Amino acid sequence: MAVKIRLARRGRKKAAMFDIVIADSRSPRDGRFIEKIGTYNPQTNPASINFDGDKAFDWIMKGAQPTDTVRAMLSYRGVLYRKHLQLGVIKGAISQETADERYTAWKEDKDAKIEGKRTSLGTAKDEARQQRLAAETKVKDARAEAQRAKQAAIDAANAPAPVAEAEVEETPAAEGETAEAAAPAAESTDEAQA
Repeated sequence: MAVKIRLARRGRKKAAMFDIVIADSRSPRDGRFIEKIGTYNPQTNPASINFDGDKAFDWIMKGAQPTDTVRAMLSYRGVLYRKHLQLGVIKGAISQETADERYTAWKEDKDAKIEGKRTSLGTAKDEARQQRLAAETKVKDARAEAQRAKQAAIDAANAPAPVAEAEVEETPAAEGETAEAAAPAAESTDEAQA
């Protein structure tokens, strides 16, 4: 019986999640399996890969063949590196303590890189949000300034009313002068008719 380490799909349409399972290679993708060792969620950034590394290592050492996707995950999490070191111990090339030290150092380095990526993504997301907020504020200020300019233009159009009152005050004086000038002219025409 050929044993595979592969993904079994679950989750709704366009939001897939996968179980990492140990299954007979002849069974269907989402069908019968021997053991579930973890989950994989590609919807998150970075993708969430959670599985029992010890069980995966045991199955790999027993001869289970991972699919390409699962092989990439196992390599990403260090299971294949651990297998490589263990084969060196079996052959007598290195001691078990040396293999454990190398694996621990590699694991700490890899975890630091993963955490660094998470924090950089979070920081980049916050910076992008701040830039969008600054752009929105700039647009809002520009709109407010345009509205103020428009209101000032409307006020300026309505403002000539006080200027018109000043002209009205001058106009009666001018009318009075013309009326007085017209009155002597009228008197002289009356005298001429008499």
